[in-house]
Amino acid sequence: MALPEPEPRWAAVLTILIIGGLYWCIPDRLTPGPDWLLLVVVAALLVPTVISHRAGLAKANHILGFAISVIITLAVCWSLATLIMGLPTKKEGPVDLLRAAGALWVCNILVFATWYWRLDAGGPTERDVRKFHTDGAFLFPQMTLPKEFKSIKRGWKPGFIDYLFLAFNTSTAFSPTDVPVLSRWAKVLMMIQSGISLGTIAILAARAINIL
Repeated sequence: MALPEPEPRWAAVLTILIIGGLYWCIPDRLTPGPDWLLLVVVAALLVPTVISHRAGLAKANHILGFAISVIITLAVCWSLATLIMGLPTKKEGPVDLLRAAGALWVCNILVFATWYWRLDAGGPTERDVRKFHTDGAFLFPQMTLPKEFKSIKRGWKPGFIDYLFLAFNTSTAFSPTDVPVLSRWAKVLMMIQSGISLGTIAILAARAINIL
């Protein structure tokens, strides 16, 4: 049986650019540097990342991909911590607070989607060389279907949208819903994501609404 087509990377690239773009919606005090800095940094790193992937340089692509994920994660954590520390002094107005909380909530989903996509079963490059996705940190419903299903016959594997859906559910329902979590590292990441989402929604947004 021939290997399925490699997973396209455009969804992950677009997601990273969206995270950088969302920083234009966040007040300057809450951004690590100018509001355009994160977008410029990740865009500059994406260029060699895409080139290394197309050239088949898996190790370089892996390192650059992790560097981008770490940078956007640190940026979001820094912005959220700065926003929370500024709550007692009311440094942001209600409109700015709501805008920042909304942007950071979306960033939280996108950041953790990239982490799940990058870490599960060795990452996208490792998943590409397997015929089937049978051993990962998450038990997707397709992995439990009988072999008679067409998707299983074609060698189903999770793509970026599957991990984005997982991250969205974790931030909204504070649970993985239809995708059981098997790995300890994934459970830790999900607890962190749910905690950030809870802090953003229940604390920041509620505070902003109360002072409108």
